[in-house]
Amino acid sequence: MPSLKELRGRIASVKATRKITKAMQMVAASKLRRAQVRAEAARPYAERMNAVLVGLSSAVKGQDGAPKLLVGNGQDRTHLLVVCTAERGLAGAFNSAIARAARDQANRLLREGKDVKFICVGRKGFDILRRLFPNRILDRIDLRSVRQVGFTEAEMIAKRVLGLFDEGAFDVATLFFSTFKSVISQVPTAKQLIPAEISGEVAATGSAAAYEYEPDEETILRDLLPRNISVQILRALLENNAGFYGAQMNAMDNATRNAGEMMNRYTLEYNRSRQAQITKELIEIISGAEAV
Repeated sequence: MPSLKELRGRIASVKATRKITKAMQMVAASKLRRAQVRAEAARPYAERMNAVLVGLSSAVKGQDGAPKLLVGNGQDRTHLLVVCTAERGLAGAFNSAIARAARDQANRLLREGKDVKFICVGRKGFDILRRLFPNRILDRIDLRSVRQVGFTEAEMIAKRVLGLFDEGAFDVATLFFSTFKSVISQVPTAKQLIPAEISGEVAATGSAAAYEYEPDEETILRDLLPRNISVQILRALLENNAGFYGAQMNAMDNATRNAGEMMNRYTLEYNRSRQAQITKELIEIISGAEAV
């Protein structure tokens, strides 16, 4: 049984930890609202971009000069997985769930005899995947110095992906991130970037009306398709940001409650030990007095 001094030290340690987790929970809660608003604001733009691409792509998809970003390069040999996670931890299974989805996809592709490469956006995903696929990570993009993620960062990542595609480094690119549903629900999501995954969305978005485009569809697509990749990456970063704060808030709330329960157990054990020690001392005093 630990001594009273050890129990006092444990109680003080858990109490200090509970203060930290409570403070982190409050910080995450304060940042969550702004991150959630930004993520929800990005969704309609990204969805509408897809809707416009549906109408444009239907006119050129069967032609010989269709953009490669739309129809691909005709091969399915090398896959690039762009894995977006957070730069920090203490958010439960948020980062590991995204990395697990990418790992499962990579293992499935490798079993099919295909080649897999990674771009890691965020330190946590990189730390997980480098243990599993150390020789398949092409690049790691660090956003720790960015206070508020925006289109500039998304465009930088998109240019890196497009540069690799132009070099012939991969055939198919898939983006992994976590879609924010609520504080207790963040869903790992995979979205194909190249070739653009936009088929079958006309009915869903209600964009079946016929439009005439000026200039021609191919010219517009050459500008919109790279921009669409930036938009989809921006949406993923904003969804991740909101999901991270939601997961961290939930994890720190659980940690605070667990610390409180541990303090109660240690306090009860301390009081029992102290009472037993006092009783023992009283018995020794009484026994000594009777012996005299």
